[in-house]
Amino acid sequence: MDNLGIIAAGGPAPGINGVISSATIEARNRGRKVIGILDGFKWISMGDTSKVLNLDIQNTSRIYTTGGSIIGISRQSPLATEETFKNTVSSIEKLGIGSLITIGGDGTMFLAKRLHEHFGGRLKIAHLPKTIDNNIPLPDYISTFGFETARDVGAKIMNNIMEEARTTARWFLVITMGRRTGHLALGIGQSSGATITIIPEDFEEEKVPLDKVIAILEGSVIKRMSMGREYGVAILAEGMLDKIDPVDLGIMDKDGMGRIRYVDVNFGQLLKSTLNEKLSEKGVEVELVHKRLGYEMRSANPIPFDVDYTRKLGYCAVKYLLDGEGDGGALVYVRTGKMQAVPFQELIDEKTNSIKVRYMDKNTEAYEVSQKYMIKLNRDDIETPPTLKKLSKLTNLSSSEFREYFAKIFR
Repeated sequence: MDNLGIIAAGGPAPGINGVISSATIEARNRGRKVIGILDGFKWISMGDTSKVLNLDIQNTSRIYTTGGSIIGISRQSPLATEETFKNTVSSIEKLGIGSLITIGGDGTMFLAKRLHEHFGGRLKIAHLPKTIDNNIPLPDYISTFGFETARDVGAKIMNNIMEEARTTARWFLVITMGRRTGHLALGIGQSSGATITIIPEDFEEEKVPLDKVIAILEGSVIKRMSMGREYGVAILAEGMLDKIDPVDLGIMDKDGMGRIRYVDVNFGQLLKSTLNEKLSEKGVEVELVHKRLGYEMRSANPIPFDVDYTRKLGYCAVKYLLDGEGDGGALVYVRTGKMQAVPFQELIDEKTNSIKVRYMDKNTEAYEVSQKYMIKLNRDDIETPPTLKKLSKLTNLSSSEFREYFAKIFR
């Protein structure tokens, strides 16, 4: 088993082709055959070893600046059944793969860990941190690859939406991709100067009532109106779907990895209709538009940061696998220009038996700055009589009713 395999799983992220390119070139220069496994674990979990692409320098040398993945991608999980896992194991053996590069997020890394445990020393695995969610716990807040490009693309789109909002005097509710965490939403919000951004980490409670989220949005709309502006843009992280009380959301399907299928939940429409209803009850009329921002970012051509980053990652993955460092099962990344490898076991949350998740750290100036430049109600607004009077005058609520209603935001 001397062949090197490369597989990409989960959702797309800018830079996948950069990893494939640099890893292939380095491995081929070392005399190794490189096999690109097509469409993630989809086919090999069925025992089909025909869906592969022989990678060489000629078919990978110029793909590092392109988006998407030349070997495809999928969310098919080999852990779905005992049979699919056995098929995956036997497929890897049939293909003669002794070293494997897995490209993906936390779910794919967990799969890589399970495969490494099963094969023991017979299969070395280097996992490369790919996700626009930026939620893999790399040290020193190092980005996962694809995040910076996604933020760049998202911010440029948001700049256009913000101008649309101003020109048409509307409020836009924009839902951004980002499973469980708010890194991407907040990154886009800060980079584009959105009116307000709401992320799961904003809330201390395990589950948040939908009406509290709506009240925060109402407060932002009304406060901005008090400044003479009847338009704005609110960004909400898609991960809020995991944070909001499920009773308020209804039944949701799960994906191949047992997670909520965000794409099947019309979160934007739910927010729009509920916010419109609550504002109308208070005599506030605003035209609302909802938009989902996600697929536009995932397969974009990588910006120079990610082009450079993924070239280093692909090279380091091959170096880790072929130079015999460690036990051959680790997350590989680059820190201060040097290759680093964290054994899979160190990344496991013992309470959940899953990969640890990196959340936005609220105890940082980075988070503090994001809050300072948003337009949102704060305690002083409802506890300072002149300000409270000015805000309540924009509604059909008395000052005391206004204060009582919006106090829920701070509980």
